[in-house]
Order: sequence, then structure tokens, then C-alpha cells
Amino acid sequence: MKGVNQLVRKPIFFERNRVYRIYKGGMPYKELFNDGFDDGLDNMFPEEWIASKVKAINPRYFGERDGVSKIKGTNVFFDDLLRLYPQELLGGRKYDCLVKFLDSAVRLPFQVHPTKEFSKKHFNSDYGKTEAWLVVAKRENAKLYFGFKDRITKEQLFELEERSEVEKDIMGNLLAGVDVNVGDIWLIKAGLIHAIGAGCTIIEVQEPTDFTIQPERWCNDYHISKEEEYIGLEKSVALDAINYDIFGELAKAYAKVAPKIEIDSSTYKKEVLISYEDTPCFAENRHVIKNGGSFVMNYAPSVYICLDGNAIISGENYKREIKKGDYFYLPYVAEGKFTISTNSTATLIECLPSKQD
Repeated sequence: MKGVNQLVRKPIFFERNRVYRIYKGGMPYKELFNDGFDDGLDNMFPEEWIASKVKAINPRYFGERDGVSKIKGTNVFFDDLLRLYPQELLGGRKYDCLVKFLDSAVRLPFQVHPTKEFSKKHFNSDYGKTEAWLVVAKRENAKLYFGFKDRITKEQLFELEERSEVEKDIMGNLLAGVDVNVGDIWLIKAGLIHAIGAGCTIIEVQEPTDFTIQPERWCNDYHISKEEEYIGLEKSVALDAINYDIFGELAKAYAKVAPKIEIDSSTYKKEVLISYEDTPCFAENRHVIKNGGSFVMNYAPSVYICLDGNAIISGENYKREIKKGDYFYLPYVAEGKFTISTNSTATLIECLPSKQD
């Protein structure tokens, strides 16, 4: 590809990457991205996968590598670029997180993600699927769900899943819901049963897999197959992925995270949303700049999302304007060489890969 040696040395932008799921959503993306790609209606492509090297696990596919990002203005897949230019893009470090926008018009099936150990045993994968949610928008009566309301056994859940074939909402009634506020941060460790309720728009950072066990027969009017429920596992084995000891108020407290202010000046504020003390799987920061404020992007590989406002990336004889909804990957060789600044206001979310062995 022409100019690839320069491409891998500066912030890398991507084509929009909407991913098919079994639920409807996506209405807020028209305002969020404001680039003509979205029509402002809910549809079956409610997730935008960002700088993704992960292939989606779906009941049907719409392209060569659904879920994997393409470099903007090219037909080059990001996983290929990482393979061909590992030193420039990674520098011996890992890029082992998946970042996405997710918007739900309906309650998602209640679900659980496997631990690293469970994934190694059953999927031959080095990663589970711990994830974090940052609420960026909401509709009326939006809720999230963490844990069962009361203690439940694997045997009880086994039976209730069978009943959900004809009692469509029986599983949702088991879960403990919380009201949603924009700016809330939640950490959903592998093993915690959870669900995203109708009306939530979130930025999700997670381990780089699409392993989702969802022991419920329906997602709104969509009938979930056994393969989709248990992703190839026997039902009894799949239900072992759930931590049955976390329920009620304990589950909500287990998931809630408070941001920590690291820098706070008149023109620049940095908050740690998810730290490596919270989980070794990834980290997440929020940068707010205003009135001439700036900061240097001092760690790579990393992913940045412009959540609000307008800013300029500059450095290495490079300058590019970014606006709300733009996102990019910062290669290893670009570490510490580029600054983001604004004369108005801007909010950026920074997502960092894991420090797992």
C-alpha cells in the first residue's frame, strides 16, 4: 500500500465499523458521529467496533471479516497491518483490548463472560472477557443490570432457562437493575452475570474476545439458538462460567467504579476511569482540555475517542483536526511525539491495553 511506512508512524484512522448483533440499537450515533453514515434509526447493527483486530461471533455475516476495522481510505484490515508492521505499531508491547460503542434499544439477554482460565480450558484462548462500561448517553428509563437479585443455584438457573422458552421475560426478572446516569463507570469482571438495559449508549473496553454466554431464549422478539446461548459448549459446562456468590447489593457495589483525578488545572483535567489496580486487563482515562489546553499522548499503543468538542492533533510535521465521534489508534513509534490541543473545549477517552502476563 502506497505510503504505508508513513501511515504506521502517526495516528491511524479507520472506516466506520458497525457490527451486526441480535438486538436493535444505534439511534444516537447520527448525532454522536455526525458524518452522514447513520440515519438516526435503530437497526441490527448497534455496535461500532473501534480499531478492532477481533472478528465478531455472529449467527450471520455480512463481510469478509465482520468486526475487524479497515484503515480509512483503504481496503487494508487492521489485523493484517498489525501482523505486517509489529515493531512500528506495537514495539514488543501488547494491543489486547477491544473498544466499542454500544447502544441498545431493548434489554439485551442476560449474560456472562468467561474468565481467562475458563477460556483457556474451553476455547484455547489466552483471554476471557472482563469489560468496562462508560455511559455516554441514555434514553428515558435506561437501566443496567448487575448480578441476580437473590442467591440462585446453577440447578435453578438450568431449569429457569428451559422455562424462558415460553415465559419470555422470566430471566430479566431475576436481575438487579440500577438507574443509568451519563458519566457512570462500571467494571464487569468475568463471571459476573449482567445485562445492558434498553436506552443505554456506552463506550465499552474489554478483553479482545467475543465470548458471550447468554442463557436466555429470547432477546425481545429474536429467538436465541442454543449455539448462540452457549457458543458451542454444553449447557452444564457453560453455566459454570457464572459466579453464583455475587448477587444483590453486593453485585452492584462489586461493579461500580469511581473516577480518580490525576491532573486538574484551569485548561487540562485528566481522570483515571479504570486503572490497572482495578483490573490488569486494560486501563481507561478521560482527558478534558479547554481554552488553549493540551496534553501529550505519552503511551502507545493506545486508542483515543473524541467524545465531545473539537481539537487538533499535531507533531512530527503533522496536523489534523478532530471532532466529536472521531477515533484513532496511536502506534508505538508515535509515543510521546503528538499533542492534542484546543482553543475551545474537547473531551477525549484514552483506552490502554492490558498488563496481563
